[in-house]
Amino acid sequence: MSPPIIGAIGVLSLLVLIGLRVPVAIAMGIVGIVGGVAINGWTSLGFVLGSQPFVTVVPYSLSVIPLFVMMGAFAARAGLSASLYQALHALIGHWRGGLASATVGACALFGAVCGSSLATAATMARVAIPEMRALGYDDRLSAGVVAAGGTLGILIPPSIIMVIYAIMTEQSIGRMFLAGMIPGILAAVLYVVAVFIVVTLRPAMAPRAPRSNAAAKRAAFGQLAPVALLFGAVMGSIYLNIASPTEAAAVGAFGAMVLAAARGKLTWDVVRESLVETAQTTAVIFLILVGTSVLQFFIETSTLPTLLLELINRFNLPPFGVILIILVIYIILGCFLDSLSMMLITLPIFFPLIIKLGYDPIWFGVLVTSVVEIGLITPPVGMNLFIIASVTEKLKFEVAARGVLPFLAADCVRLLLLASIPSLSLFLPQLLMK
Repeated sequence: MSPPIIGAIGVLSLLVLIGLRVPVAIAMGIVGIVGGVAINGWTSLGFVLGSQPFVTVVPYSLSVIPLFVMMGAFAARAGLSASLYQALHALIGHWRGGLASATVGACALFGAVCGSSLATAATMARVAIPEMRALGYDDRLSAGVVAAGGTLGILIPPSIIMVIYAIMTEQSIGRMFLAGMIPGILAAVLYVVAVFIVVTLRPAMAPRAPRSNAAAKRAAFGQLAPVALLFGAVMGSIYLNIASPTEAAAVGAFGAMVLAAARGKLTWDVVRESLVETAQTTAVIFLILVGTSVLQFFIETSTLPTLLLELINRFNLPPFGVILIILVIYIILGCFLDSLSMMLITLPIFFPLIIKLGYDPIWFGVLVTSVVEIGLITPPVGMNLFIIASVTEKLKFEVAARGVLPFLAADCVRLLLLASIPSLSLFLPQLLMK
């Protein structure tokens, strides 16, 4: 049996194992080991298993992951999400669908300091959905906007997914963060447009809220200031060459702790919970990275990416057509896999293909980040949908799944724009980091 066929069988076997609920890291390790033995024998595989796990987790650049995770953990417990929502509620809540639009904005700002889509969705569901219910909002719109808004945490920097992509593909973390800013803003704007269309077609889904007075609006700007300062400290220190991404992540983690202390939330229980969450999340990510390294050895030696490139050349597929096929594959996989696993499983196959086709790896990274984000709100798995249904009283998963459909349409528009106009992703990196 030829190595490419063994590689293809390995990829299918991996999907089967994941479908059988085998943990992703373990499934990747099993496929990598069995496939590695089949192609290279025990000697080569033994060398890989003896060295690759250490080589994978030892780089200094990976220290940015636990620091950004810690920043998100303390930010979530500092009550920033509630402050952001209340501030935007005061500013635009009186619009038709204003609370839903405020939720999008709060998710975008909170995701910028949290870095986790799942944490953003879970936190904002507790804050925003009860407020929208009290005003008479339809549960479909409330749940849909929180689920979609939660995904902004994966795209707006600092993003853990972007960090891992940059490390795996040997790209600049700073460039990846810059490349994600315009697409992140575009995503938020399109979600607000989706809200406007929904409430225009069905006004009963979103009654108007009372207009806030001038004092409440002035106070709102004061509530937005801490998040702006924290975001500015992290991103500004990177792009002013004051700090490396790892040092900036440390600044963010410390800043989130200071904000929690200033708000009277920095108790010993909060410190313990934040550190435990950081350790658990980091351990899971690192274990998946180790499994990915073993799988990557198998995929590379199977020459499967080379075979795919030969097939593209044989059938004269245009490069942009290849991009569209890859995006469709990601959307399908998003129905069954979480975002991190999906990216790590496919990168060893797709990234060499993209480089040989001459595409910019930073642009492709933004596309990957955007499309795996869609997987968080795509049924039947849609992790954000499950989380929102689990933390919200009397909210069925089916209601959240129906409510997210207009936002999925907005995501498809954004994907087409990002794929068709690379400058949306590359303008800032080319302007600020020449």
